[in-house]
Amino acid sequence: MATLSPEEFAACKANGILPEALPSHIAIVMDGNGRWAKKRFMPRIVGHRNGAESLRNTIKTCADLGVRFLSVYVFSTENWKRPEDEVSFLMGFIREMLIQETPKLHEQNIKIRVLGDIAELSPELQAQIQESEGITAANTRLQFNLLINYGSRREIVQAIQKIAQDAAAGTLSTIDDQAVSDRLYSSGIPDPDIMIRTGGDSRISNFLLWQCAYSELFFLDILWPDFDRAQLLDVIIQFQKRDRRFGGIK
Repeated sequence: MATLSPEEFAACKANGILPEALPSHIAIVMDGNGRWAKKRFMPRIVGHRNGAESLRNTIKTCADLGVRFLSVYVFSTENWKRPEDEVSFLMGFIREMLIQETPKLHEQNIKIRVLGDIAELSPELQAQIQESEGITAANTRLQFNLLINYGSRREIVQAIQKIAQDAAAGTLSTIDDQAVSDRLYSSGIPDPDIMIRTGGDSRISNFLLWQCAYSELFFLDILWPDFDRAQLLDVIIQFQKRDRRFGGIK
């Protein structure tokens, strides 16, 4: 566990969180934006905009408590199958949010990283990703990972291809778990302690398959725009009550 600041330690205690058992990394599948809007007879894009507010609150809560890594599933490799107008909106919305939120996150000492097959994104979005990552690169309070055009199977296949190339070049002699981890998009990031999926579905949907091997999984019926600080705190408290054995015996 990372050393907490006095403010982070106090925030944990004030919210019933055990500072010594605080998760280092929380990963979230933010599902249910479209259904949230449909229930209210609104366009799906309204759900995405309301979901952005839930994400802002989640980032703040994680930073206040001292969680060091937050990873969120923004756009999957399968999401290209959605209606063209929604995909177009989402690509523009992601860029818009990066432009608006990067200065705010930078002020809060939060680092932005984007994980995924970025080469398939528009030049404008790629440029904004590079700018946001560059501006926040030295920040240390919280690393905020956005998974964009991300698919875990593709990530693993690409890691295997890199291993084959390195082995053929004679630069890799041992193929083990670490060799794979080092070649994933998430290289250098600890595996998630907690994986949360909102929206009521109990599946992982090609999200951090390698990294979530021993994550504690939480499938919530709540739709993402309704996810708030109270739900996140409740998940962390439940997490701290679980017996994590990692395949062993305690």
